[in-house]
Amino acid sequence: MAEHIAGPEIERLIQLLARLPGLGPRSARRAALHLIRKREELLGPLADALHVAHEKIIACSVCGNVDSRDPCTVCRDERRDHKILIVVETVADLWALERAKAVSARYHVLGGTLSPLDGIGPKDLNLASLPDRILAEAVEEVILAVNATVDGQTTAHFVTELLADLPVRITRLAHGVPVGGELDYLDEGTLAAALRSRTDF
Repeated sequence: MAEHIAGPEIERLIQLLARLPGLGPRSARRAALHLIRKREELLGPLADALHVAHEKIIACSVCGNVDSRDPCTVCRDERRDHKILIVVETVADLWALERAKAVSARYHVLGGTLSPLDGIGPKDLNLASLPDRILAEAVEEVILAVNATVDGQTTAHFVTELLADLPVRITRLAHGVPVGGELDYLDEGTLAAALRSRTDF
C-alpha cells in the first residue's frame, strides 16, 4: 500500500487525486507519480493554477455557471439570443452545449437533478429563481437540456409544471440523445442535431 512506502505529503496528494471523477486509487497513484516526476513542468504550474482557481473562480449569481466574473462571461455576452434560455443540470453540460455551437442562447444551471432516493429535492437545486428570471428577461422559449436519465426526466417534468402558468414555450432535446445518455459524453455533432430537432415538452 502507498501509505507504507510514501510520506504523508505524497499520500495526501494521492488521496485527493482519487476523489476526482474517473480516478481510482491506482490511477491516482500513477497521476501523483507523474506529477512528481514532472515537478517543474506540471506540479508547480498545477499548484499555481489551483491556487488561482480557489481564489478567483465563483458561481455566477445569474445562471450558476462558474467563472472569475459575476455575472459570468456567457451572461454578459449581448450577442446571445435573450429570448432562449437553456436549462442544464451541470456546468459540464453547459460547456458541452457551448462546444456544439448549435444555439447562441443563455443558460440556467440547476446544479443537479431531483433525486428522492438521494434526498435531493427542489430546494437543493437552482430552481427558485427560474420563473422570475424568465419573466424579468422576457424569455420566450425554455429548452430543457437535461440528461435522458430517470432523474433527468423527473426534473424536466418538475420544471415543466413549475413554469406551466408562464407565457413561455418549453422544448426538450430530441434526436441523437440516447436514453440514459449524459450530455457531457456526447459528441458536438450529436448535440447540435439534438438542439436543432428539439420538440415541445
